[in-house]
Amino acid sequence: MTRHAAQRELEILLVEDNPGDVDLIREGLQATGLNVLLRVVRDGEDALAYLRRERLYASAPRPDLILLDLNLPRKDGREVMTEIKADPNLRAIPVVVLTNSQAERDILDSYNLHANCYIMKPFALDEFLRAIRLTAEFWFRVALLPAPSRD
Repeated sequence: MTRHAAQRELEILLVEDNPGDVDLIREGLQATGLNVLLRVVRDGEDALAYLRRERLYASAPRPDLILLDLNLPRKDGREVMTEIKADPNLRAIPVVVLTNSQAERDILDSYNLHANCYIMKPFALDEFLRAIRLTAEFWFRVALLPAPSRD
Protein backbone atom coordinates (compact mmCIF):
# COMPACT_ATOMS: atom_id res chain seq x y z
CA MET A 1 0.00 0.00 0.00
CA THR A 2 1.42 3.37 -1.01
CA ARG A 3 1.27 6.51 1.12
CA HIS A 4 1.61 8.96 -1.73
CA ALA A 5 -0.97 11.70 -1.58
CA ALA A 6 -1.90 11.39 -5.27
CA GLN A 7 -4.58 8.81 -4.45
CA ARG A 8 -6.92 11.28 -2.72
CA GLU A 9 -8.23 14.79 -3.06
CA LEU A 10 -5.34 17.16 -2.42
CA GLU A 11 -5.48 20.52 -0.71
CA ILE A 12 -3.08 23.30 -1.67
CA LEU A 13 -3.11 26.68 0.01
CA LEU A 14 -1.75 29.29 -2.37
CA VAL A 15 -0.73 32.57 -0.73
CA GLU A 16 -0.43 34.92 -3.71
CA ASP A 17 -1.58 38.48 -4.33
CA ASN A 18 -1.08 38.53 -8.12
CA PRO A 19 -4.28 37.33 -9.89
CA GLY A 20 -2.34 36.53 -13.07
CA ASP A 21 0.01 34.22 -11.17
CA VAL A 22 -2.97 32.58 -9.45
CA ASP A 23 -4.45 31.78 -12.88
CA LEU A 24 -1.15 30.37 -14.16
CA ILE A 25 -0.66 28.24 -11.05
CA ARG A 26 -4.19 26.90 -11.39
CA GLU A 27 -3.48 26.05 -15.05
CA GLY A 28 -0.19 24.34 -14.17
CA LEU A 29 -1.90 22.24 -11.50
CA GLN A 30 -4.66 21.18 -13.89
CA ALA A 31 -2.00 19.80 -16.23
CA THR A 32 -0.89 17.30 -13.58
CA GLY A 33 -4.07 15.26 -13.68
CA LEU A 34 -4.04 15.27 -9.88
CA ASN A 35 -7.26 15.84 -7.96
CA VAL A 36 -6.21 19.20 -6.48
CA LEU A 37 -8.33 21.74 -4.66
CA LEU A 38 -6.53 25.07 -4.80
CA ARG A 39 -7.47 27.46 -2.00
CA VAL A 40 -6.22 31.02 -2.48
CA VAL A 41 -5.61 33.79 0.00
CA ARG A 42 -4.10 37.08 -1.06
CA ASP A 43 -2.08 38.21 1.95
CA GLY A 44 -0.12 36.90 4.90
CA GLU A 45 -2.70 37.72 7.55
CA ASP A 46 -5.39 35.78 5.71
CA ALA A 47 -2.95 32.89 5.24
CA LEU A 48 -2.45 32.58 8.97
CA ALA A 49 -6.17 32.99 9.67
CA TYR A 50 -6.86 30.21 7.16
CA LEU A 51 -4.27 27.89 8.70
CA ARG A 52 -5.50 28.60 12.22
CA ARG A 53 -9.16 28.34 11.14
CA GLU A 54 -10.03 31.81 12.34
CA ARG A 55 -12.76 34.24 11.25
CA LEU A 56 -14.03 33.42 7.75
CA TYR A 57 -11.89 30.31 7.67
CA ALA A 58 -13.35 28.45 10.67
CA SER A 59 -14.11 25.37 8.55
CA ALA A 60 -11.03 25.55 6.31
CA PRO A 61 -9.43 22.19 5.52
CA ARG A 62 -5.82 21.61 6.47
CA PRO A 63 -3.67 21.96 3.35
CA ASP A 64 -1.31 19.22 2.21
CA LEU A 65 1.02 21.86 0.75
CA ILE A 66 1.47 25.62 1.01
CA LEU A 67 2.70 27.64 -1.97
CA LEU A 68 3.90 30.92 -0.49
CA ASP A 69 4.93 34.14 -2.22
CA LEU A 70 7.44 36.21 -0.25
CA ASN A 71 6.24 39.69 -1.15
CA LEU A 72 2.72 39.94 0.22
CA PRO A 73 0.58 42.72 1.63
CA ARG A 74 -0.18 43.04 5.36
CA LYS A 75 2.26 40.31 6.45
CA ASP A 76 5.03 39.12 4.15
CA GLY A 77 5.93 35.53 3.36
CA ARG A 78 8.88 35.50 5.76
CA GLU A 79 6.64 36.46 8.66
CA VAL A 80 4.07 33.87 7.62
CA MET A 81 6.69 31.13 7.39
CA THR A 82 8.13 32.09 10.78
CA GLU A 83 4.71 31.66 12.38
CA ILE A 84 3.92 28.42 10.52
CA LYS A 85 7.19 26.77 11.47
CA ALA A 86 6.89 27.93 15.10
CA ASP A 87 3.44 26.38 15.46
CA PRO A 88 3.53 22.66 16.36
CA ASN A 89 0.13 22.19 14.71
CA LEU A 90 1.29 23.63 11.38
CA ARG A 91 5.04 23.06 11.05
CA ALA A 92 4.75 19.66 9.34
CA ILE A 93 2.89 21.18 6.37
CA PRO A 94 5.44 21.59 3.56
CA VAL A 95 5.99 25.20 2.52
CA VAL A 96 7.21 25.89 -0.99
CA VAL A 97 8.34 29.47 -1.51
CA LEU A 98 7.24 30.53 -4.98
CA THR A 99 8.48 34.02 -5.73
CA ASN A 100 9.96 36.37 -8.31
CA SER A 101 13.09 36.93 -6.23
CA GLN A 102 16.36 35.25 -7.03
CA ALA A 103 18.21 37.32 -4.41
CA GLU A 104 20.64 35.17 -2.45
CA ARG A 105 19.49 36.81 0.79
CA ASP A 106 15.87 35.78 0.15
CA ILE A 107 16.89 32.22 -0.68
CA LEU A 108 19.06 31.89 2.43
CA ASP A 109 16.47 33.55 4.68
CA SER A 110 13.75 31.23 3.39
CA TYR A 111 15.75 28.09 4.08
CA ASN A 112 16.80 29.44 7.47
CA LEU A 113 13.09 29.86 8.21
CA HIS A 114 12.66 26.17 7.28
CA ALA A 115 11.13 26.47 3.82
CA ASN A 116 10.91 23.02 2.28
CA CYS A 117 11.72 24.35 -1.18
CA TYR A 118 12.46 27.66 -2.91
CA ILE A 119 11.36 28.20 -6.50
CA MET A 120 11.80 31.34 -8.54
CA LYS A 121 8.81 31.95 -10.81
CA PRO A 122 10.08 31.59 -14.37
CA PHE A 123 9.29 34.48 -16.71
CA ALA A 124 8.49 32.34 -19.75
CA LEU A 125 4.93 31.02 -19.70
CA ASP A 126 5.80 27.44 -20.64
CA GLU A 127 8.55 27.30 -18.00
CA PHE A 128 6.23 28.74 -15.35
CA LEU A 129 3.60 26.08 -16.09
CA ARG A 130 6.28 23.38 -16.13
CA ALA A 131 7.64 24.51 -12.74
CA ILE A 132 4.17 24.31 -11.19
CA ARG A 133 3.47 20.91 -12.73
CA LEU A 134 6.80 19.46 -11.58
CA THR A 135 6.39 20.90 -8.08
CA ALA A 136 2.97 19.33 -7.64
CA GLU A 137 4.10 16.04 -9.11
CA PHE A 138 7.08 15.89 -6.76
CA TRP A 139 5.11 16.69 -3.60
CA PHE A 140 2.15 14.48 -4.44
CA ARG A 141 3.61 11.61 -6.49
CA VAL A 142 7.16 11.24 -5.19
CA ALA A 143 7.38 12.63 -1.66
CA LEU A 144 5.67 10.95 1.25
CA LEU A 145 3.54 13.36 3.25
CA PRO A 146 2.03 12.91 6.70
CA ALA A 147 -1.46 11.48 6.70
CA PRO A 148 -4.08 14.21 6.78
CA SER A 149 -5.22 15.09 10.26
CA ARG A 150 -8.78 14.27 11.19
CA ASP A 151 -9.45 17.39 13.25
